[in-house]
Amino acid sequence: MKGVLYTGESITDPVTFTLLPSFLQQFLLEQNGVVAYFGGLHIRGCCQKPAWHSLAAVWKGERALHKVYAAVKPTDVPFAQDCVGNQFLLRNDAVLFLDTETGEIADLNVDFKHFLFGIEKFPVDALGLEPLQKFQQQGGYLQPGHLLSVYPPVCIKSKEERKLKPVPAAERLASLADFYRQIKDLPDGQFLRLKPSQD
Repeated sequence: MKGVLYTGESITDPVTFTLLPSFLQQFLLEQNGVVAYFGGLHIRGCCQKPAWHSLAAVWKGERALHKVYAAVKPTDVPFAQDCVGNQFLLRNDAVLFLDTETGEIADLNVDFKHFLFGIEKFPVDALGLEPLQKFQQQGGYLQPGHLLSVYPPVCIKSKEERKLKPVPAAERLASLADFYRQIKDLPDGQFLRLKPSQD
């Protein structure tokens, strides 16, 4: 993988590790998660700390994704995320993409191995790196444990130029979950008035 900013240390959460499919276990034994592509991809690890790197926190914890998003099953393994907090899930052998603004899930029609191949060959498309590239062109650097906040949200049609700001991952995921709860029952094309950004 290119642009590696962080590699997880040894496994300190054996309980979560034993619940994972063998192919993910094998990957995590070689490196217990990684932040690569300069923050464009974060594969979580089986660890207690740092909390932002913990797979268990978003799979089984208080803020587990399946407790927020209707389309996510408790058995879906949220093994990775992109630079803005969209999630990659394992459902059996299939890799799914969760849009964390809308809660919509898409089957990427690849297994874990081919997911890794795909991002190696086509990282910009596979990981949606455009916001990160724009942030970098503005002189920004995305530190491990942080995600890009995008305002106005991507799913909203807006004439306003989208602002990018690095925020702690937990803060970004909580904000996305709150936004999803507010819009999940709205019809497509619904007019929204957003509160001004606090930047």
